[in-house]
Amino acid sequence: QVQLVESGGGLVQAGDSLRLSCAASGRTFSFSLFTLGWFRQAPGKEREFVAVTRGIGSSTAYADSVKGRFTISRDNAKRTVYLQMNSLKPEDTGVYYCAIQRGSSWSNPTDFVSWGQGTQVTVSS
Repeated sequence: QVQLVESGGGLVQAGDSLRLSCAASGRTFSFSLFTLGWFRQAPGKEREFVAVTRGIGSSTAYADSVKGRFTISRDNAKRTVYLQMNSLKPEDTGVYYCAIQRGSSWSNPTDFVSWGQGTQVTVSS
C-alpha cells in the first residue's frame, strides 16, 4: 500500500502564496507512473478537483478556478508532489488532499485512492 501525507497549509492573506507538499511512502517503487491529484474541500461543500499530474509524460491539468495561479509539480526521486499556490483568494479556503488515480477519470474524486489526511488552507480577505 501507499501512504500519502500532505503538509504546507496555513493561514494567509488574500494575494499570498503557499506551497503544499504530498509525500508518499510504502510501496512507491512505481511512483513515477502514478497519476496524482490535488483536491480540496470547503466546509459544507463536496470535494473538488484542483490539479493533476499524470505519471507517464508528467502532463498536468487544472480546474478552471485555479488555472494560471496554481502549479502542480512532482519530484519522483523524493516521491513527492507539490502544489504551488499563488494569488490566493478567500474562495481557495479548504482542506487540501492528494490522492492516487485508480479509475478512468483524472478529475473525479471517486476514481482516486490512498487519500492523505489533508492540510488546511485558510485565506483571509
